[in-house]
Amino acid sequence: MLLKIKKRSDISSSEITPEHIYHDRRRFMQQSGRFALAGLGLVLAGCSQEGEAIDKKLQADAIPSQPGPAWLKKKVLEFKPNVYTTTEALTPHKDVTTYNNFYEFGTGKGDPVRNAHTLKTDPWSVVIEGEVAKPGRYHLEDILKPHSMEERIYRLRCVEAWSMVIPWIGIPLANILKQFEPTSKARFVEFTTLHDPEQMPGQQASFGSLDWPYVEGLRIDEAMNPLTLMATGLYGDILPNQNGAPFRLVVPWKYGFKSIKSIVKIRLTEQQPKTTWETSAPKEYGFYANVNPEVDHPRWSQKNERRLPSTLLSPNRIETHRFNGYEEEVADLYKGMDLSRFY
Repeated sequence: MLLKIKKRSDISSSEITPEHIYHDRRRFMQQSGRFALAGLGLVLAGCSQEGEAIDKKLQADAIPSQPGPAWLKKKVLEFKPNVYTTTEALTPHKDVTTYNNFYEFGTGKGDPVRNAHTLKTDPWSVVIEGEVAKPGRYHLEDILKPHSMEERIYRLRCVEAWSMVIPWIGIPLANILKQFEPTSKARFVEFTTLHDPEQMPGQQASFGSLDWPYVEGLRIDEAMNPLTLMATGLYGDILPNQNGAPFRLVVPWKYGFKSIKSIVKIRLTEQQPKTTWETSAPKEYGFYANVNPEVDHPRWSQKNERRLPSTLLSPNRIETHRFNGYEEEVADLYKGMDLSRFY
């Protein structure tokens, strides 16, 4: 069993991960938020010798704080301890934030971290439309205000056969959708990424293979599954731009391209939406995109994955599990379906 569902009284994430930086970072951020002290030196004043040693390490290795609206930082800092977790070690923050697929900022893995500074995330609004009783354009703060943030440690499996383990912070998608009151006709949920070539230079490429804006979708029962998360943060801070700031989807049992970033529209519909990669290369990328080691990509095997960090000499290859290890939680969604046909 690769997934654990925890109560708040269970072990903390610090007990299942070697990421001392994350532990120290979270403690520092909580102190900063509570006392609103102006500088690191003031926050650390009065610590014990042991604490001072830890804090010196923190100063050397601390994760840089992400720019973003103060209200969102405050909201993210109030997250509850993780409900879903894994015994696997977290992928280092550096890898999570510098090795990304976000074609709106370039096709190279390092392009998003270099180019995503152009994205303006405040103010940010999301259009809710289609089969809902309360359609409209909503400021992100109003969407998030009624909900508590949760930390969830999920595996991320890319269709390219690499993977990570990431401590996300967010809100179950089901909770967000319910506030807009989906109608009985809502069978699918369609998501759309921001389309703004001035902010997203990858959208300017005339030779690109994708049509913009980027579109993804889920069946309504997939969207309402307890695992499906709308993330606004990772590693105890708000999302970096290159990771899909300020508002992205995380669906841990599906390949990573389903977890659409920088969302500006959510539409509930009767019809299955045409998604970007499905439209671009239908023989390679289907609507469902469930992690499945028994169904290879036409150009490579999906039986194994390269868990980051890895190197050429030490590729850190591990076995891929059906539904990325979340089979017990989601297999019933696909009962009776031919998953080699509905891939």
